[in-house]
Amino acid sequence: MNSPQGPNEPRNEPSGKGGGLPPNLPDPVIEPRSRWLPSLVWVIPLVAALVGVLLVVKTVAGRGPTITISFVSAEGLEPGKTKLKFKDVDVGTVKTITLSKDHSRVLVDVQLTKEASDFAVKDTRFWVVRPRVAASGVSGLGTLLSGSYIGVDAGKSTDDQTEFVGLETPPAVTGDQKGHKFVLRGESLGSIDIGSPIYYRRVQVGQVVGFSLDRDGTGVTMQVFVNAPYDQYIGTNTRWWHASGVDLRLDSSGFRLNTQSLATVVLGGIAFQTPPNQPPGAQAQDNMTFRLGSDEGDAMRDPDGTPLRVVMNFNQSLRGLSVGAPVDFRGIVLGQVTNIGIEYDPKTRNFRMPVTLNLYPDRLGKQARQSMPNPGSAASEDLLQRLVAHGLRGQLRTGNLLTSQLYIALDFFPKAQAVKVNTSADTLELPTVPNTLDELQLQVADIAKKLDKIPFDEIGANLNSSLKNANSLFKQLDTQVAPEARDTLSAAKKTFVDAQTTLQQDSPLQSDVHQALQELTRTLQSLNALSDYLERHPESLLRGKSGDKP
Repeated sequence: MNSPQGPNEPRNEPSGKGGGLPPNLPDPVIEPRSRWLPSLVWVIPLVAALVGVLLVVKTVAGRGPTITISFVSAEGLEPGKTKLKFKDVDVGTVKTITLSKDHSRVLVDVQLTKEASDFAVKDTRFWVVRPRVAASGVSGLGTLLSGSYIGVDAGKSTDDQTEFVGLETPPAVTGDQKGHKFVLRGESLGSIDIGSPIYYRRVQVGQVVGFSLDRDGTGVTMQVFVNAPYDQYIGTNTRWWHASGVDLRLDSSGFRLNTQSLATVVLGGIAFQTPPNQPPGAQAQDNMTFRLGSDEGDAMRDPDGTPLRVVMNFNQSLRGLSVGAPVDFRGIVLGQVTNIGIEYDPKTRNFRMPVTLNLYPDRLGKQARQSMPNPGSAASEDLLQRLVAHGLRGQLRTGNLLTSQLYIALDFFPKAQAVKVNTSADTLELPTVPNTLDELQLQVADIAKKLDKIPFDEIGANLNSSLKNANSLFKQLDTQVAPEARDTLSAAKKTFVDAQTTLQQDSPLQSDVHQALQELTRTLQSLNALSDYLERHPESLLRGKSGDKP
């Protein structure tokens, strides 16, 4: 009999066709797992996750504030690609670009880096750098390949700000440039633009950074920047003027051409300098205001002071007189014409031409300023009456024979008709005298009228008749009188020959006349002796000569 099989004894199972187990094979031994150990395959995801967390933490820690910049257009800007650069260093990235609520501007959200956190202050400026062609030059050419980016000019304020209005054009001067800003006030912008150069003795030392129209519309205010160290040459007495275009002058030395540079001829510019033989004064402070002259001559002239508004009424044509024409006093320009009008005078039933002008009495010199009384005072009115009584008048004169331009000459005319000035009127009115050329034209016209009254036709007819009579008389003289005159002349000639013969020195007549003169001389001597005797002996006329017998 087969004994029962033990637990550790191998079992004989059929295998294959025989249906039994192979001989001598032990049973498998199964041991229970004591603990769970992780697989190495999970290490890689864990390390990657850890690195990602570290990167996120580093990124979040390295981020600065997010700011919003508004522009008119988002041309050249792309979210996630466009950079914010300061001195060509990336300090931020554009995150999103959206439209404003009124759709008038685009809002660009920029994520700043941690190092650029101090850029989010009140006076920081932003602009888009792209290729630009302007009057001052070409800029942003480097962005043709790299693409547009946002430029930044770091502010110096301590007030934080996250919303900004971007500039549409790059600023002419950044905050890190050394120098001074100044304000210029002029009557016109001329050809000046942002970026126009500033010259000192024909050396470019700065540029125009901005301009605006005055609130009252009477002028223009410009902001200029002068680079260091040239800003040290600007004092309180510095004069500024437009250096644009070409200054062509004709004086006693001939034609004179004066320009700053070719750039100023095309683009315009501004120049400054201290008047000759004058100190520059203390160094000008930042944002000090100066007057901008129209040219160098206007700028170098001493300050004009308060102008005196005057009206002159003319009774002649004002053709050739224009606004801005000078008012001249013996070669010194005392002012200029500000308005030209026309008015009807019902009293004279004629038109008069009022010309308004500004006079600057301070241009008469320092002594005149010191001696003249205050305008509007009784002494000032009395002085004006005395000047007018001495012949102070205004007169139109030709300033240029080629262009027929007129100017107003203020001078003394002692023979002018006496007038009295109304000093109580709102605007002072000065009397005028006609132009010398106009007077000559009137005199010529008067002579022409008188000549026109002469009956030249009758005089011509009478003269023609007289010439005919004279012609007939000459013919008669030639045919009748001339032959008889020739005979008379021949007889006269014979008479003159006889007289010449008679009056010759050796002629008998000459000898007889000489003898007669001698006898006459002796007779006169005897008469002279007789008269002497009678004066001594007047009684001889009664008694006779003494010694004569009776």
